[in-house]
Amino acid sequence: MAQWDALVDAALARLEARSLLRATRPIALAPLPAAPETFAGPGPWDRAAVEIRLDRDTLRQWLAEGGETADQEEKLDGNLILFSGNDYMGLSSHPAVREAAVKAAQEYGMGPRGSALICGYTTYHKLVEESLAELKKKEDCLLCPTGFSANMAVMTALGSISSLLAVGRKPAEHERIAIFSDALNHASIIDGIRLLERQQEALVFVYKHCDMFHLDFLLSSCSMEKKVVVTDSLFSMDGDFAPFPELVKLRRKYGFLLIIDDAHGTLVCGENGGGAAELFECENDIDISVGTLSKAAGCQGGFIACSTRWKSLIQSRGRSFIFSTALPVPVVASVHAALYVSRKETWRRSAVWRHVQYFASLTKVDITSPIISIVVGTEEAALRAGRHLLRSGFHVTPIRPPTVPPNSCRLRITLSASHSLDDIKRLVDALTPWLPDKYAEQNYTMVSKL
Repeated sequence: MAQWDALVDAALARLEARSLLRATRPIALAPLPAAPETFAGPGPWDRAAVEIRLDRDTLRQWLAEGGETADQEEKLDGNLILFSGNDYMGLSSHPAVREAAVKAAQEYGMGPRGSALICGYTTYHKLVEESLAELKKKEDCLLCPTGFSANMAVMTALGSISSLLAVGRKPAEHERIAIFSDALNHASIIDGIRLLERQQEALVFVYKHCDMFHLDFLLSSCSMEKKVVVTDSLFSMDGDFAPFPELVKLRRKYGFLLIIDDAHGTLVCGENGGGAAELFECENDIDISVGTLSKAAGCQGGFIACSTRWKSLIQSRGRSFIFSTALPVPVVASVHAALYVSRKETWRRSAVWRHVQYFASLTKVDITSPIISIVVGTEEAALRAGRHLLRSGFHVTPIRPPTVPPNSCRLRITLSASHSLDDIKRLVDALTPWLPDKYAEQNYTMVSKL
């Protein structure tokens, strides 16, 4: 995008003129060990990703939330199958991920404790950034402490363009950035946008969830030159994908910057695990891809895959990156191992989608991803359903306001490569009272989170 490249270059020139450009200087660590061992199918360690136990007090608190009595609680042993986590690939318990963290901790402890621009950035961090840039088909990448901080860093760096290039002390309205945001975007995007509004660096237009007609109307009605569209790629509460083909058409029509939060798509979607953009064959149409390492990678952290010029701007103006301590070395080593295992154990990705198909075949629910949203309505109904699943041996947390709008409370179920077909079959049996004939056609009002 020539317009945005020119804007970023101009902003970088202003920073350089003020001696405000920042760059990381990696501390050298010994090379990471040789390629870890991988496997052709599930091992006993995979059960550790989905088999959990709650102690008696936690069970009592959970049941008390819905008014259960103590004698009912006594019948539960606390052993549960986890269907509410985001470890889609089951990598959190993989031997290679464990061993990488242990070896790095034995060698370096937690590593240098400081922000990435001071002393917290190492050759391990650099290696993971290079791996993620390759995965996302981008020129460069920036590691962040969390996915939340990654989105915040992108938004604040984006807003800084308005301020750096403004003629006066504050950007005039025509100098600001027009941000078009899906109504159900993640809280980290929303908080970043609110900050830009408060700093008078952007004007925000919220379009109805995945409604490209509404987005087209808003774009065509906006006379501002600097336009940005930001969206989740795979929405965390509804399990639906952003309409990528239509977004790409609109991008070519209006020339906006396209930013996606691929937190739930990374490693899960696409033949190589490149995410939702790979699945929809539009990687070259995504300008900035934000992601997390705490979901399908089974570890911790966030990242921003982008061009080198954007990386320079974000690490110079993205405050949530600049003023946060860098990821500990053992975590970074475990991420490196997880990315390697994901490339080699492709059966894990296949297993996730096989489980999606199996759940759909059993329930007749129309689902498109490993995130399954069973809307039950009121908070009371959601709590009652959660208690029923708890008694049946499943950890499924009821999702209530403010995470979702009132009267759209739901059971959010996630499928993992570590689940067995029997796990899924037993879950479906327990879900029977809340499945299609009663709830599939239930409508609820979509309310913007912004």
